[in-house]
Amino acid sequence: MLVEMELSRIIISEIGDQQVIYLREVNGDRIFPILIGIFEATTIDRRVNQEFSPQRPLTHDLLKSTIEALGGNLQDIVITHLEDHTYYAVLRVGQDGELIEIDSRPSDAIALSIHYEPPVPIYVHESVLEQTSK
Repeated sequence: MLVEMELSRIIISEIGDQQVIYLREVNGDRIFPILIGIFEATTIDRRVNQEFSPQRPLTHDLLKSTIEALGGNLQDIVITHLEDHTYYAVLRVGQDGELIEIDSRPSDAIALSIHYEPPVPIYVHESVLEQTSK
């Protein structure tokens, strides 16, 4: 079962290597933290706070443009599982009546999701939420 989540908080530490983003359950109380790198954290933070408008496309802008230029539509992202302390996600792209799943790091998938207006839905598999609450 998939649980819809939304971006809740971004914590950027200038002295640490790992940054944290928090996803919050849309129709519930659960919170899901993910450790991410500084590049992804600042990309997400700048997009959310609209502090930065690049003159040229950055990586997530490029990916969005590529999906659209190839006739695709990013439907949602899903954090699918946890393996050896690493989260896995997929971008689910609709194209010509098919649903194509593209492997992605959760941080990149979330950064891409907020490049859309409104943001593309974020889902976390129930089993992942159960594993992280233990």
